[in-house]
Amino acid sequence: MSAQRTSWVLVLAAIVILSGGESANADFDFGTPTILGLGVNRAEKGEILCCISPDGLEMYIQWGTGVHWDLRVSRRATTDSEWGVPEDLGSLINTTAHEGGASISSDGLTLYFGSERPDGQGYGDIWFATRASLEVPWGPPTNVGSPVNTSWWEGMPFVSPDELELHFVSYRSDGYGQADIWVTRRATKNAPWEEPVNLGPTINSGYYECLGCVSPDGLLLFFSEHTSSPWRPEGFGQGDLWVARRPSIDSDWGAPVNLGPTVNGPFKDVAPELSRDGRTLYFSSGNRPENHGKMDIWQAPILPVVDFNGDGKANGKDVVVLTQHWGQTDPVCDIGPYAWGDGIVNEQDLFMLAEYLEKEVVDPTLVAHWALDETEGMMAADSAGDNDAMVMGDPAWQPDGGSVGGALALDGIDDCIVTNPVPELSQGPFSLLAWVKGGAADEAIISSGTADWLYTNPADGSLMTALSSIAGNGVPLFSDEVITDGQWHRIGLLWDGTDRILYVDEQEVARDEQAELVIPDAALIIGAGATPNRFFSGQIDDLRIYRRAVKP
Repeated sequence: MSAQRTSWVLVLAAIVILSGGESANADFDFGTPTILGLGVNRAEKGEILCCISPDGLEMYIQWGTGVHWDLRVSRRATTDSEWGVPEDLGSLINTTAHEGGASISSDGLTLYFGSERPDGQGYGDIWFATRASLEVPWGPPTNVGSPVNTSWWEGMPFVSPDELELHFVSYRSDGYGQADIWVTRRATKNAPWEEPVNLGPTINSGYYECLGCVSPDGLLLFFSEHTSSPWRPEGFGQGDLWVARRPSIDSDWGAPVNLGPTVNGPFKDVAPELSRDGRTLYFSSGNRPENHGKMDIWQAPILPVVDFNGDGKANGKDVVVLTQHWGQTDPVCDIGPYAWGDGIVNEQDLFMLAEYLEKEVVDPTLVAHWALDETEGMMAADSAGDNDAMVMGDPAWQPDGGSVGGALALDGIDDCIVTNPVPELSQGPFSLLAWVKGGAADEAIISSGTADWLYTNPADGSLMTALSSIAGNGVPLFSDEVITDGQWHRIGLLWDGTDRILYVDEQEVARDEQAELVIPDAALIIGAGATPNRFFSGQIDDLRIYRRAVKP
């Protein structure tokens, strides 16, 4: 750790014992999914992920062709090693019937799984097996018994870290659909399981709900749909991954949210499983072009947002932002111990941020970034998304003249940059940040459709926005901060879901309540306005758009 990074951590460590706060939770995003290798995924087989051991060294897999499923285990020497070829769990666990849907206890010594063996209570039951140590095979399984198992099908168990809560799937007749998720609890590890409770219509529906896992803190429920139809109509493909939240383990689950197109696609995405450190989501996916077989296991990193101020770096400025919100219910800075936070900005968030200081940052909320560092040509590349922009007129590239690298100089007559609408902006809070230099009064910097997103006041050149709840007809938001003085200024427009906010040089300069913003479904224009002859006469550099409210 460098001396600078160490000093920031020491400064914050002194604050740890002095502060407290209320409760809130941050969101989380996924990095690009990658397929596991042929050690695990075999071209002639189908693999459905069941669970990962607490130490991350064992992966239990439902293995087969669809005609018959067995349980196997893949091992690796370290969490950085490749997974090995899955090994059969043996005849005590696997039978001529179907076995699958396993969950392992925190100590790694108890394995819960589903089986359709004939000596159960119904068509499919939940069983458990134990072992004396991690180095020995599993012993003979025991039926979990009533009231968990019935004459109906029960399977896909997930046991909580303390082994006092068992979620599972059942087709019993008093559910809400084809297959529902249920939960049973017990007072101690030696007590009998209580009468199971259906998770209710918020989670369960007329479709097939298939349990994945519950996060280590007990606050997130991951599940999927069955690989066969019908599927929830609001999904992305032939079965999707979903998550539901609850504020505490004693609370009801909230409405499920689709995990989004990064992990879901026009495929069969099932069996979500979270690593115990909360940093990786494993899942199985069918029919992906990269697959080795019909159904393979994939993984996607869960990425915390550590660049709070949106400058592309995790550094001392972000440390300052975190300290400013210490002990508060701020969802942006609440990134630890898991990416979705623990309800308060505290030492857990400090520890997470410290891991990323002075490292390259991948921000999943950055949906568009025009660095404007080109040296020639009529295209401005979007390094974060698919919105490469067309350069119009005859602006001058300034390779060494920007605030951050190069910049583009516009003549105020007919120069501008045009790109497609950024679709993510219509889905919630967002931020637009850019460096500008020069310009004059009544010139537009960013616009789309009939709305000027950022422009200069005709009276004095101060920053304004007309983007409002009524496209093109709302009340503008004025500031007193003049930006046409020939100096570089970092300007920003943020909407946090409640207010629209203007920033200049990392300082808030104007705010008003705005319950919603109407984003025109029109091309985004950089350097020109919604009305004619309002071109910007200055330099623009490093334009960034985020699907969150950053903290400049």
